[in-house]
Amino acid sequence: MTLVVTTPVTGGAQTGFTTPGYTLLTDVAPVVYGRQYAVSALTGTQAGVRVHAVSDPFTSTLTRAPVLKPLPPINPVTLRYGNIPKNTTQVLIRKGVLCAANQNPEVMTCRLYIDTPAGADSFDAPNCRAALALLIGVLTQISAGLGDTVVTGVP
Repeated sequence: MTLVVTTPVTGGAQTGFTTPGYTLLTDVAPVVYGRQYAVSALTGTQAGVRVHAVSDPFTSTLTRAPVLKPLPPINPVTLRYGNIPKNTTQVLIRKGVLCAANQNPEVMTCRLYIDTPAGADSFDAPNCRAALALLIGVLTQISAGLGDTVVTGVP
């Protein structure tokens, strides 16, 4: 699997943070077909941010579909494919967050699913990669605005 993250990770821009960065340790993923990393140290200015702990997680889990599905046979009558299955890749971030004073952290989850139609990986790889390049570029570009929206509720 090529879902490998190198440490440190430079974080995206966020209001109130100065060059956020994260040092990662390889962790045990909850599934066989995944990789997990725990944040062990912070860089930059991130006042109030806590690193990973058992009761206060800060992890990144990357997984692929447990069973990769190929393109099905073409229908000999219609000469078209029936239902084309999707292979799902997932990015999951878990972060312990405090909801009130004197309370234990609750886990905030951020999920990204990428559903690739079977066959597109080999027949149209450049456009699969282009979609991901745009996704990552958009997320990088809107990082601070997305954080502001999560915190303020204003899009």
